[in-house]
Amino acid sequence: MVTMVDCVVFLVNSFSLYNFNADLEWKLIYVGSAEDETYDQLLESVLADPPDPSKIREEDIMGVTVLLLTCSYVGQEFIRVGYYVNNEYDDEQLKEEPPQKVLIDRVQRNILSDKPRVTKFPINFHPENKDPGDQPPPPDHPAETDGNREEPPASTHHPSDARLP
Repeated sequence: MVTMVDCVVFLVNSFSLYNFNADLEWKLIYVGSAEDETYDQLLESVLADPPDPSKIREEDIMGVTVLLLTCSYVGQEFIRVGYYVNNEYDDEQLKEEPPQKVLIDRVQRNILSDKPRVTKFPINFHPENKDPGDQPPPPDHPAETDGNREEPPASTHHPSDARLP
C-alpha cells in the first residue's frame, strides 16, 4: 500500500509498494524485433500525478473507488480497464475510530491490481467509411471480462458474446 498523496503506481500486471518522489512516466513501446531493441519504437510517454484529494468530496475519500485506464481511437472509447481501489487508514485505531476530518497523510491506497475489470466497446475502426454496414453490429451492452484471460479484439465481437464471464 502507498499513501493517498504518493504518486500513482499503476502497472497492468503488477503492483509496486515503492514510494516515488516524482511523477511516474508511462511508456507505450512497440517492440519491432524480439532480438534487437534498436527496432523498438516509443509510441507515447505520459507522466501521471497522484489524485488531488482537494478535488474529492471529504465523504468520498475513504472507502472503495475505481481507477480507470481507457483507450480510444478517433474519439471512440473501445476499451476500459478498471481497478478497484480501497482507501483506508494505516492505523487500526484510526480505522475503528475515524476522525471527523480525514487525515490525508494517514490514508493508504490499495489498488486491487490482480482483479481488473475489462470492458470492450465495439467501434468503427475505419471512420472514413460512413456506410453503417462497415461497422460491427452493436451489442446489447459492452463486453466485460475479469481481465484474467485473453479475449479477441473488440472489432471481432458479435452480439451473441456481448456479456462475457
